[in-house]
Amino acid sequence: MNGFLIVALRAGIAFAVLAGLFGQFVVIPTTAADEVDRFPPYAPFATPYAAVAIVGVVCVQVALVAVWMLLTMVQRDAIFTPRAFRWVDVIIGASVVATVLALGVAGHLAVAEIPSPGDGMDVESALATATAGVAVGAAFAMLMVVMRSLLQKATSLQSEMAEVV
Repeated sequence: MNGFLIVALRAGIAFAVLAGLFGQFVVIPTTAADEVDRFPPYAPFATPYAAVAIVGVVCVQVALVAVWMLLTMVQRDAIFTPRAFRWVDVIIGASVVATVLALGVAGHLAVAEIPSPGDGMDVESALATATAGVAVGAAFAMLMVVMRSLLQKATSLQSEMAEVV
């Protein structure tokens, strides 16, 4: 793989992880506090929803670290080894956890009595967003399972070719 491409991908991953840290420590707590200040009945929901958002960002960061490790394996020409499966499994696990979190939020929004400030921010739009997050997360997890099976097949073929040669 082109060395420039690996460096560019790593720079993007590093930026995304740093942006996620900023979001975890600044954006999410500040936004939750601002929403409670604007509409005090949101107070009981601020901490749990902020915690779920922070854990969701952690899931993305874990997946990005796994991608970084897979890039390292590609750089060393060692991607077709059993170690690669562990990193792909980490990506699958992180996406499943994030999807379950989104499913929990969607379920809570569907059944909870959450007051609305009447400024156009209705629970229905948040529910639609959470449901879309569940759909996207499930699709991504399934895609990663398919990619893992392709990696497994390629690893098997490489092993067979190595035995022949």
